[in-house]
This record gives sequence, structure tokens and C-alpha cells, in this order.
Amino acid sequence: MSSNLSGLNPSALWKNFESLCDIPHPSKKEGKIIEFMKNFGENLGLETIVDDIGNVIIRKQATPGMENKKGVVLQGHLDMVPQKNSDTDHDFEKDPISAYVDGEWVTAKGTTLGADNGIGVAAAMSVLESNDLVHGLIEGLFTIDEETGMTGAFGLKPGLLKGDILLNMDSEDEGELYVGCAGGTNANMSFKYSEELVPANSTAYKLNLTGLKGGHSGLDIPLGRGNANKLIFRFMRYAANKFGLRLAEVNAGSLRNAIPREAFATVVVSTDKASDFEASLKEYKNIYKNELKSVEPNLSFTFETTDMPSGVIDADTQNRLFNAIYACPNGVIRMRNDMEGLVETSINLSIIKSVDQTITIQCLLRSSVDSAKDDLENMVESVFQLAGADIIFDGQYPGWKPNMNSEILKVMQDVYNNKYGKIPKIMGIHAGLECGILGSGYPHWDMISFGPTIRFPHSPDEKVNIETVGKFWDFLVETLKNVPEK
Repeated sequence: MSSNLSGLNPSALWKNFESLCDIPHPSKKEGKIIEFMKNFGENLGLETIVDDIGNVIIRKQATPGMENKKGVVLQGHLDMVPQKNSDTDHDFEKDPISAYVDGEWVTAKGTTLGADNGIGVAAAMSVLESNDLVHGLIEGLFTIDEETGMTGAFGLKPGLLKGDILLNMDSEDEGELYVGCAGGTNANMSFKYSEELVPANSTAYKLNLTGLKGGHSGLDIPLGRGNANKLIFRFMRYAANKFGLRLAEVNAGSLRNAIPREAFATVVVSTDKASDFEASLKEYKNIYKNELKSVEPNLSFTFETTDMPSGVIDADTQNRLFNAIYACPNGVIRMRNDMEGLVETSINLSIIKSVDQTITIQCLLRSSVDSAKDDLENMVESVFQLAGADIIFDGQYPGWKPNMNSEILKVMQDVYNNKYGKIPKIMGIHAGLECGILGSGYPHWDMISFGPTIRFPHSPDEKVNIETVGKFWDFLVETLKNVPEK
């Protein structure tokens, strides 16, 4: 259960966020929170719709005197990324999030917090249930499965919503207004392998690469954090060439849109080379810690002897796999030239798993330039074609092209300047906001994305800054007062 949030301001928003924390809502498992939101709208006496895909729409009429204002769609996603530390006992399908106040932040005990996008959802809920706010027509649009496929955004039918302005509340830096985002593609590769007998006179090891920060594969990709998948395969490729290492099993990374924090592998090495192998692993741990000392202070690379596996991956497949993973691009590919500090194109080598004599690899490719995304797809395809893997690209979603003549953008700049004495930054984001997809079904929408300051989303270090939640809320309330007329 969440704790110590009841005294925070704005109280209505934090109350609603606590309610969301109490309801399990990992991606693909949103049934309970859909039902909660449906009941929330109906209990307020508001028109409430659950569409065919599971999105929830709650409609509230304009307050007196505001009927001539353009309708506003307040949009957030209901799902959260289920990430936890390996030593944390938590079932995301059953257990509530243990949120608590830690100084200037709210965070969770050993798991993701779900401030992405629970704060945005809670803000929309607070507007819908308010009796004292001034606003035109309000429609809360709560989409499903944003984090793993944007299923809700893709499935939203045109014509359901009446508003003219979309305020997406899924950005993570207070004082910034986002007017564009990257598109993305999933790359899915697989190797079929045959199992060979474990070589005689071998010792089996469990390799554990842990302690990395991970994070959002778009927002955090320019921070240069370690990728557990790349690191463990870098060592295994070396050890295969040096000591004849054979791979039996691999379980590396967990989510396509999270930078891999942990990677595990079961390997065997000839017993007469075991001591040299162990010394080499310790040497690589020191290499990694030295290379990444400024960004990954808690990196850990350990081994332990383990039960002998029933077999190992055949030598030919192992060789092709090791070379493909080693050669696969990862991280920032190009920065934008027209917006300082913004990534244009990147790739996250997300997941590598062996199950039922198949090794699957998943990458998430992002770019705000379609041709650059296509080029990166071809690059990845070339690497894995050379390695003899099967390759499928899916889950493509469009970017969101900035509209610098946006009417609501001008309003929000003025509101922020009047309230806080400065012009908010106009930004693009290297992440897959739903705006690009939603806008394709509602091309007349004038769209902005904004939010409070959230750090380390998609990781157990996720936290939201308390002060900025208050500023975000006040900014939203004032914006609703000043929406343009129809």
C-alpha cells in the first residue's frame, strides 16, 4: 500500500494517484483498472464509454459560461511498466505499488512507481471530479497498453471524441512543452538451434550481470548507461574464443522499451581452464566498472558454479549468435541537428532469451526521421541476415510532426509565462508518445504533451518530483481556463 502521500498537494491528484497504485495495472493486464475507471466515471454521473479495445472515455460538460470554448481531451495511458529489482518480492498482477515520500520525491519500494503515466491519469481524474474548476467540454481519454504496443491508441476509432485539443500528460520534464516525438519499430530475430552434449570434463557456471540502472530506452538512451545484454555477450564471445566456453541458456533483459539492467547465462567451460576463466571474468568486471564508472557505480558481474545443464547450444549457432549480438548496433545512432540535446535515432538491444531450442532477440528502434528509421532497420537486418537468423519487423508507429503554429501552444506559453515568469521550453521527445497515432485518427486535433518531472521511468528507480506535480497541476488548471473559443 502507498504511504505518506495523503499530506501532499494537490491533495485531489495525490488521492487519485494513491488509488491507482492500489490497483495492479501492468501492460497487457489492465482489466482491473479499466473496471475501476469505468466505475469512477459512472459514480460521478458522467457519460462513460469503454470502447471495443478497452480504452475508457469519460465526458464532462463545460462549466457555466465556458460552453463556447473548444473541447479538451485530457489523455493518459492506464498501463505501467512492471520492473522490479531481483531481490524484491512483488507480483505486478496482484500486489499494490508501495509508494512513499523520499525527500522531494515520491518513489516505490523496489519496483517501478507508475508515475508514468499515473500522475497524468490522476490529474485528468481530478479535473473530471472537480466541482470548483472552470473549463469547457472535457473528455478524459484513458488508453491501454501504451508501453508495449500502443494498442489502445491504434485501436481508438475516429468519431468517438468531440474535442478539438488534445493535452497528452505523459511527458516527464516540468517547464517543457512537447510538440513532436519519435516513431518506432520492433525488430524480432530468432535462431533455431540443436542441443549438443555437454563436453566431457566440464564445469558449469551461472553468470550474473546485475546492478545497472536501466531506464527508459528512449529518454535515457543518451545517458550512456550500460546495456547488460551487450556486456554479458561481449564477455561470452571473448571466453568462447579463449577458453572454449559453451552456452547452455540465456535470460537477458526483460522489456523491449527498457534498457536491460540484468542478464544471466548458464555456460560450461573445460575444467582444466576453469581457474583462468574465472580470473578472466573478474578482469572483465573491472574493465566494465572502469569504462562505466561515472554512470554505473553499482555494476556487478559475478559467477557461481551450478548444476550441469542437459546440453549446450550447437557450436555453429553459438558462433553466429555471439557475432550477431556483438555486431548489433545499440544506443544513440544520431543526434538531431536542429534541437540541441535531442536524440534523432537510437536502438535498444532489449531482450535475449533461449526457450525450447530457439533463441529470440528483440530490439526497439526509434527515430523522428522516417528514412533514418528505415536505414536502421536495414542495418539490423543486414547483421542478422549475415548470421542466418529469421527476422521480423512489427509494431511500427508513426512519429508526431511539430506544429509551431499551434493555437494551444501559444496559449500555454502565455499562461506559463504569466504564472511563472518564464517561457516554457518547446521540445521534441525521443520516445513514442501516443500523439502521432491518435492524431492520425483525429487530424484536426491541436496537440501538446506536458507533465511533471519524472526520473528513471521504466526502472525500479522511477521517481516523481513533488513540487513539479503541484506546478503541473496549477498549469493545467490555468490552461483550461484560457482555452481558445470555438
